[in-house]
Amino acid sequence: MNISTIISALKHHFGRWFRERQRCQCLVCHFACAVYCCLLLQGAALSAQSQVNVTMHHNHLSRDGLYIDPAFTPSNAANLTRDTNFNGAIVGAVYAQPLYIEGGPRGRAVVIAVTESNNVYALDAANGSIVWHTNVGPAVSSGLLCGDVQPTGISGTPVVDLPSRSLFFNAMSYDTNHLPKHFIYSLNVDTGSLNPGWPVNVDSNAVSGSIMFNSLSQGERGALTIIGTNLYVPYGGLYGDCGTYHGWIVGVPLTSPTNVMAWATSANGGGAWSVGGIASDGVDPYLATGNTMGASTWAGGEAIIHFLPNLILTNGVTNYWAPLNWSTLDNEDLDIGGSGPLIVDVPEATPSKLVVALGKDGNCYLLNRTNLGGVSVPVASAHVAGGSIIQAAASYTTSNGTYVVFANANNLYALRIGATNPPTITNVWTKSENGRGSPFVTSTDGTNNVIVWGIGSESDQRLHAFDADTGTNIFTGGGANELMAGTRRFNTAIVARGHIYVANDNKVYAF
Repeated sequence: MNISTIISALKHHFGRWFRERQRCQCLVCHFACAVYCCLLLQGAALSAQSQVNVTMHHNHLSRDGLYIDPAFTPSNAANLTRDTNFNGAIVGAVYAQPLYIEGGPRGRAVVIAVTESNNVYALDAANGSIVWHTNVGPAVSSGLLCGDVQPTGISGTPVVDLPSRSLFFNAMSYDTNHLPKHFIYSLNVDTGSLNPGWPVNVDSNAVSGSIMFNSLSQGERGALTIIGTNLYVPYGGLYGDCGTYHGWIVGVPLTSPTNVMAWATSANGGGAWSVGGIASDGVDPYLATGNTMGASTWAGGEAIIHFLPNLILTNGVTNYWAPLNWSTLDNEDLDIGGSGPLIVDVPEATPSKLVVALGKDGNCYLLNRTNLGGVSVPVASAHVAGGSIIQAAASYTTSNGTYVVFANANNLYALRIGATNPPTITNVWTKSENGRGSPFVTSTDGTNNVIVWGIGSESDQRLHAFDADTGTNIFTGGGANELMAGTRRFNTAIVARGHIYVANDNKVYAF
C-alpha cells in the first residue's frame, strides 16, 4: 500500500466528512457522522490497497509483459473498440512505453507519456486531457557524432517509484556550454515539478575505472529500472556506431543522486541498447550487451551480465554468460543484446531459474540464473527466427506450460520451455501481427484466458490478439475507428482497468 496515496484519499474523504458534519446539529448526529467518517476512511484504505499501477516497462522487473485484468476475456477482447472520446494529444515522436499511475491529483488516475521533444505528460486516464505537462529543455537536434533520431530527447521508457511518488527518466538536452548531454531527471509524478537534487549530468558523474562517459557517442534506448532503493539506466551507442562508446549501466541511489555508480564494457562497443532495458529477479540487475569492436579477448560484449546492486561483478564466471562464438558475432554485428534479458522461472525444470536471451543471430538461449557460466555453452538453445530479433519479448504461463513470445519480421513467435532436465525450447505457433511492435500479454487471473497482443507498428497500425496456447486469432484489428497513426517499431502497450493504452507519435490511444 502506498502511504502518500492513502493520505491523499483520506484528505479527499475527510473533506466529505467535514461537509456532512457541518450539517450535524446534535450529539447523535455527531456520532453518526463519526461512524460515516470511519467507513469512508476504511473505504479509502481499501481503495488504495487495490490500486492498479504500471510503473515500468512490461509491467514487472522480470520484463514479462503480463497484465492481469478480469475484463480481458476472449469474448471481450474480440470486441475491442477504441475510445474515440479519449483525447490523448501530445507533442513529439514516441519511442517509449506509457505508464499508468493511480491516486494522483484529486484521486485521478493518469497515463504518463514522454516524447523525443523532451515533453513529459500526465493525461487523465478517463478522457485523455492533460493533467500536467513538463518540458525539460530543448531536445538535441545537432552536435551528436551520428544517430537517426531527430530530435533526440527522451527515448527509454521511464520508471516510477510509488513510495516517493517520483518519475525517473533520461533526457538528452544541452548543458550551459550548449553541448549535448544525457541528464537523468526525477519529477513529482502528481505535479510534474522537478524533485530537489536532480537532474544528474551523466558525463560529470559516470566513471568506470579509467573510462569516462561521453554523451556525444552514447544513446539511451533501454527502459529504466528501480531495484530496491537504486535507479538503473542502460546506455548503448548511436545508430551508425560512431566514435568511441561503451555499454553502460549507471546506478543512482534514489535518495542520494550525487553518489553515482557505473560499469562499462572494457572494449569499445558492447552497447546496452535493447528496448526492454535492465531486468531483475527482484534483487539484482541483469543486462544484455551487444557487439564489441576489435576485442581479441572477451571484454563485456555479446553477453548477459548479472550485477550486484552496487554494480560490482563478483569473481569467477557465475555472473556473466557469452556464447563460444562471441567473436564471430562481434564481426558480423549479431548482437546478443538486440533484446533485453527476460527472467523466467520454470519450477519443474532443471535448472528452474532461467534467463532467456534472444539474439540478432536468430537464436533463443536459456541460461542458468544462479550460474551463468562465463563464455560457455548455454543450458539450451534453438534457432527460432530467420532474421535479427530486435524487440522486447514477453512471457506467460498457462495450464500447458511456460511460454516466451517475441516479435520478428512482422510475426509473433510463441516458444514453450519444457519442464525437463535440461529445459527444452519448442516453437508452438507463429502468427502475423502485421507490423513490428513488441508483444504484451493479458490474463484474467494470471494463468487463465491468456491472450497475446501485438501491434502492427509501422505497417497496418492496429492491435492484434491471439490465443496464447494455439495462436488462434481473437482480435484482427477492428474497423476504421481502431486504426492508429504514428506507431514506432519495437514499441509496446499497457493494460489497466479494462483499457489498453498505446503511446504513439503525437497521440496516446485508449481502447
